[in-house]
Amino acid sequence: MADKLSIDEKLVRKLADLLNETGLTEIEYEAEGRRIRIAKGGGAAMIAPAALAAPAAAPAGAAAPAAEGAAEAVPAGAVTSPMVGTAYVADEPGKPPFVKVGDQVSEGQTLLIIEAMKVMNQIPSPRAGTVKAILVQDGQPVEFGEPLMVIE
Repeated sequence: MADKLSIDEKLVRKLADLLNETGLTEIEYEAEGRRIRIAKGGGAAMIAPAALAAPAAAPAGAAAPAAEGAAEAVPAGAVTSPMVGTAYVADEPGKPPFVKVGDQVSEGQTLLIIEAMKVMNQIPSPRAGTVKAILVQDGQPVEFGEPLMVIE
C-alpha cells in the first residue's frame, strides 16, 4: 500500500466476502497504522490512520451508541481492544489467567486472548508496567477500542 489514503480493493472485497460468509453486518480490521471498516446496509468503507482511530477522537459519524459511553470513560494507561470479538483471560477454561491485578508485565507479554471469527488472537502488553485493573470478564464480548486493562 503506497500511501495511507489508497484503498486496497482486494482487502475490501475479502472483508465483504467474510461478511457474507459469516452473516455479520459489520467488520473492522487494523494493521500497520491503517484501519478499515466494512458494513452492510448502505454503510461505507472507511480507511484511517490508527492515530485517528483512537477512542479520544470519538467523532466517527458511525460510532455505535453502546460504545459511546465506554469511549468517554477510557482510563489513563488503558489497553484497548484492537478488534471486535470475545475476550478470554486464560488460554483454556479452568486454567489460571494470563495476568492478575498487581502483576508486573513486560512489553509483549500476553495479557488475554480475543476470539474473532474462530481465530484466537493473543493481545500483547504495549508496555512494561503493573496491571492496575482488568476491565473485562472471561467470555465477555468486546468492541473495537473498548478498554480491556489498565497498565501503569
